Amino acid sequence: MIRIAKVLLPTDLSEYAAGAVPYAVEFARSFGAALHLLSVVDAHWVGPVVNVEFPGQVEDTLQFHRQAAERGVRSLADEISGVAVRTEVLIGAPHVEIVRYARREEIDLIVLATHGRTGLAHALIGSVAEKVVQMAPCPVLTVKHSAHEFVMP
Repeated sequence: MIRIAKVLLPTDLSEYAAGAVPYAVEFARSFGAALHLLSVVDAHWVGPVVNVEFPGQVEDTLQFHRQAAERGVRSLADEISGVAVRTEVLIGAPHVEIVRYARREEIDLIVLATHGRTGLAHALIGSVAEKVVQMAPCPVLTVKHSAHEFVMP
């Protein structure tokens, strides 16, 4: 029998990430698992951009984004009922922090939304979901946003 005691839902609090919420909640409810909501402030984008425009303000900007993410995951947690929810906000590279968190907390399943970027955007930004799938210590369910429906060629 498959044992799922901890489900991790990484979220950037976007519309795309919201599509994975029902899946993560349902898995947590069905298995009686705890749901971990994790948001990662991407220091690799915030830091260099802010440092160029406003030298010396990187730490303040990261903390500003961290506080906004904390409010966002708490608000999301308040909307979820019927499961135990734990929230966490980290600063770093999203795929690295998601995988570290999954290892540290002994997560049994990661439910992760995909943004569906292709072409140049995918090449420049990369796919957090793709990297998590490759590096995760547990199974990963990726949820595609409904706007990116599959169309047969």
